[in-house]
Amino acid sequence: MRKELPIVPGLFPMPVILIATYNEDGSIDVMNAAWGCAYDYKQLKLNISEEHKTTKNIRRTGCFTVTVADASHIKEADYVGMVSGNKVKDKFERTGLKAHKSDIIDAPILDDFAICMECRASEINPEDYGVIADIIRLTVDEKYLDENGKVDVSKLNIIAYDPFNHGYYVVKEKVGQAFSDGKKLMK
Repeated sequence: MRKELPIVPGLFPMPVILIATYNEDGSIDVMNAAWGCAYDYKQLKLNISEEHKTTKNIRRTGCFTVTVADASHIKEADYVGMVSGNKVKDKFERTGLKAHKSDIIDAPILDDFAICMECRASEINPEDYGVIADIIRLTVDEKYLDENGKVDVSKLNIIAYDPFNHGYYVVKEKVGQAFSDGKKLMK
């Protein structure tokens, strides 16, 4: 038997993504956004409302970086999702995280995380809170690569957001091989 629940975006896992931009004064703003996904092969889509400091910064510079939060930075990732950059000017500094400037876009790269997507907004639509962005460069800290030079997801310790109970969960164990396991059902 099935039970009806209150409507929530019941997709799990939802990546915990951190969006980093520069403020007008050159300081760093970071926000936690559960509302982001792959949009196309080399594009992302974020759903962030107009009142966010991050949205204002993206409108001004057209650039931002995206990282996926990990288990060792849960408190920092949660904090930047709870506190507004419009109200707390030293929000990033309070996290103790480190960053450096990208050499190809006007946005900071968060040094404490494994993967970084450097992005340039190609479309901003305030009606659906949508920002579509081209991924200009994708980098990874080499310690997260396997012996073949590919990202070893089991090393990333990335976290996912649970929209049902507002929890964070580690995504770690590989349980199958895409585009292969289903072949067992082909005849």
